[in-house]
Amino acid sequence: MDKKAMRDEAERLVREAMEKRSIVVKQGDTRIEATCGKCGAPNRVKAAKGVTRADFTCKECGHQQATL
Repeated sequence: MDKKAMRDEAERLVREAMEKRSIVVKQGDTRIEATCGKCGAPNRVKAAKGVTRADFTCKECGHQQATL
């Protein structure tokens, strides 16, 4: 089975499951990968749906800031 056939099979299975209503697609919170402006440490921030800028505190240095 080549890649295209596998992709088509996966799409067909998902389509069938959605028609049967056995799968429910939900929208949840967004996870933003932010870098601290003070120390440069990577931070993972959860933001509510529709929010573009989320306030967070750096895990390494404790500096409070907002995501871009």
